[in-house]
Amino acid sequence: MDRERDFAAALLRWYDAAHRDLPWRHTRDAYRVWVSEIMLQQTRAETVVPYYERFLARYPTLEALAQADEGELLKLWEGLGYYSRARNLQRAAQRAAQECGGTLPRTVEALRSLPGVGAYTAGAIAAIAYGLPVAAVDGNVERVLCRYDAVTESVGDPGTRRAVEARAQALVPRDRPGDFANAMMELGATVCTPKNPACLLCPVREGCRGFERGVAQELPVKPRKKPQRVERRAVMLVFCERRVLTVRREERLLGGLYAFPSALHEGETGDPAALVYALEAMGVRAAYDEPLGRARHVFTHIVWEMDVHALAAETCTPVEGGLWATREALAALAMPTAVRYAREQAALRL
Repeated sequence: MDRERDFAAALLRWYDAAHRDLPWRHTRDAYRVWVSEIMLQQTRAETVVPYYERFLARYPTLEALAQADEGELLKLWEGLGYYSRARNLQRAAQRAAQECGGTLPRTVEALRSLPGVGAYTAGAIAAIAYGLPVAAVDGNVERVLCRYDAVTESVGDPGTRRAVEARAQALVPRDRPGDFANAMMELGATVCTPKNPACLLCPVREGCRGFERGVAQELPVKPRKKPQRVERRAVMLVFCERRVLTVRREERLLGGLYAFPSALHEGETGDPAALVYALEAMGVRAAYDEPLGRARHVFTHIVWEMDVHALAAETCTPVEGGLWATREALAALAMPTAVRYAREQAALRL
């Protein structure tokens, strides 16, 4: 018990004296806390700050987000990646607006019922916004606790994960759960980092068994990742009357965003005849022009190796889900970072 009290006390003293001044730490408003936590998933705080400020300037309330145009929302999110986060934010806002009187629920269980809100996000909102004594366990917190207790079992094991979550819950001080949640995340992000942790600067070093045994950097033990699947894609920039063809994607990965027509291919380069044929299947008659270079984008589980090609269409034939975009319209569309190079090439030719 003393070790638990010492941990919380030392951590909060350090946090009070040294935490980063981030805009979401100046509010206990549940909506703003929620937006920040969703944006921070898989994204560094320094990157999130300008997006967070722009987002709240445009959608200052849950009701405003619920009523937002999806295209405009995705455009505002452009560059943050993981666009399902934005779509789930809006779906959750719409449900809360309809079922909860325009506010977020006040219990972990109800929060977890919202689209895109998992155990960590629900815990963070409950602790930070509502002052409930619940733990919020993300990758940072998991790493801190595995090192502090020298947990050598794989965190991929459900039993280990449950034990870490229980440990986190036992450490939460009832009088400052929100600050404790922020402090745990701050420690993992700035001191107890995945590589080269700054153990000598750590406020809980004295009780850390991982540091004591010299194994902190080796923890936590994670399951081996599956190799990323590599897809070779031919990206087609189809030009007609100073416009370029874009198509709204509907699949889960990039749903709701616009991109350029593309096709999987084998070998070193796309076959021009195959590209022309692929466009004909969409109802677009075009002639091959020239290759425009290559680009690469890494998603979580997939790597796209892209060859970009220019083609010229005879007419701007209507395409289902398609838009023949001018230079100005192209700049206004919400498009994934994956097609940034192709977008730049298209803009140069319009």
